[in-house]
Amino acid sequence: MANTNQGVQVQQPESRATTEMTCPAAADANGALIKSAYDAFSRGDIPGAMAAFAEDIYWHVPGRGPLSRDYRGHAEVLGFFGHFMELSGGTFRLEVDDVLAKGHRVVVLCTERARRGSRNWSASQVHVWTVRNGKATVFWEYEGDQQGDDEFWSSNE
Repeated sequence: MANTNQGVQVQQPESRATTEMTCPAAADANGALIKSAYDAFSRGDIPGAMAAFAEDIYWHVPGRGPLSRDYRGHAEVLGFFGHFMELSGGTFRLEVDDVLAKGHRVVVLCTERARRGSRNWSASQVHVWTVRNGKATVFWEYEGDQQGDDEFWSSNE
């Protein structure tokens, strides 16, 4: 992009962020990375899913339930996975509805399901990822029904 200052044309360098945001190939690669992590998780390949995450990934789960907090790094994220699988007796499932990518941002529309005792739960979710240098660095979850999610995961069934 050029600016004109008293007839002199000055070329402005493109920032890395601008380049990342406008490169369709990077967005496609980032979307494919995140989709591959969901695919691995769905087939029980947790190491395969974790391979997509930066060592220091920041993972945010909203709400007031037993799973709600910020997690940092592989060990804490693995602990989170173990916790919801334990609470659900291994019934937790996730179905990807759509993956949208633009630059370093990947948005996943998905449906999560689980069973606890006699209670079934299903909820639409939005997962927002930041990908840098080929690894997911940030995960942010948005619940479709925060109160319902908190009640389900907090129940004693």
